[in-house]
Amino acid sequence: MPSRRSFLCSSGSLFTGAWIGSQWPSIASAHAHAASVAATPDSKGFDYLSAAEAADVDAIAAQIIPSGATPGAREAHAVYFIDRALATFFGAWASECRLGLAAFQSQFRVVEPAAVSFAAADSERQIAFLHTMDHTEFFGHMRFLTVLGMFALPKYGGNYQGVGWKLIGFQDQHIFTPPFGYYDREYTGFVPYEKKAT
Repeated sequence: MPSRRSFLCSSGSLFTGAWIGSQWPSIASAHAHAASVAATPDSKGFDYLSAAEAADVDAIAAQIIPSGATPGAREAHAVYFIDRALATFFGAWASECRLGLAAFQSQFRVVEPAAVSFAAADSERQIAFLHTMDHTEFFGHMRFLTVLGMFALPKYGGNYQGVGWKLIGFQDQHIFTPPFGYYDREYTGFVPYEKKAT
């Protein structure tokens, strides 16, 4: 079975430079939204997901990148990023994801009729059920969005306190200094982003 680190590293192949470049303003907006709700815990809300939907999405994300020796998707506030993504730049997926989530919830009730919800089930039952669903398009979307929400500059709200970088052993340090080349030798506007204490 592949290690957690190899799984996360291999997930990087999902993000092509062209797609991220074209979607970056919306991705940044989603991360900024995640940061704002994380900073104001008493006023957290969702733009697209209902509270019940968000609880199950959070539970799914928490099993895709679980907590353990290091923080996982829950500590990274991935559910808020996913919610914002479905309300904005992944809006084309939103209806499909909602239908997929409804089917996921319905099937879970068939398998676990005594459970109140997927989110309320214990981890062992959640994992067992996810193994039966990991071939579905819905799960693929959730996996993609969860991993995307784990890796980004912390100033955009994802990768909260650098948890994603810590998982893959990445150290946030610049290895270059301006000027970068002949074409921008005279540019004086370079200002490195401010690092926040973790």
